[in-house]
Amino acid sequence: MDPVYSDGPGAIFAMFGIGFFITMLAFGVFAIICQWKVYEKAGQPGWAVLVPIYNLLVLFKIMGKPWTWIFLVYTPAAIVGIFIVWISGSLALARNFGKSSGFAVGLMFLPIIFYAIIAFDKTIRYRGPNGDDQTLDTQIESIGKPAF
Repeated sequence: MDPVYSDGPGAIFAMFGIGFFITMLAFGVFAIICQWKVYEKAGQPGWAVLVPIYNLLVLFKIMGKPWTWIFLVYTPAAIVGIFIVWISGSLALARNFGKSSGFAVGLMFLPIIFYAIIAFDKTIRYRGPNGDDQTLDTQIESIGKPAF
């Protein structure tokens, strides 16, 4: 084998490997920033994104789901549980930010784009669990008024 040609393919693959690593690192940092902003928009601490299990507990709180959903993710039947959390959680998250089920489908299949939309769009705000935009003050004010 000629030594002149033996280093070329290895150098090319190494260059692609470094480029791939830098690209994935950039996507990871961007995803953390987006999720940090979503947590803060929902009134939760943004740093919770960086703590491994606690971030899921905070996300479940934002979705309006019970903390026991953590067992759906960390059990031997995690494959089924992850699909339940993935589908129902995306629907709940979209509803809690006032978005439709079509937006939830986007959260399921293109999360980096749709989390960025929630994070950086100033018109989107957190409406609370189940998408109810009612606070205690609006509930008290509505007592005795017709429900039309």
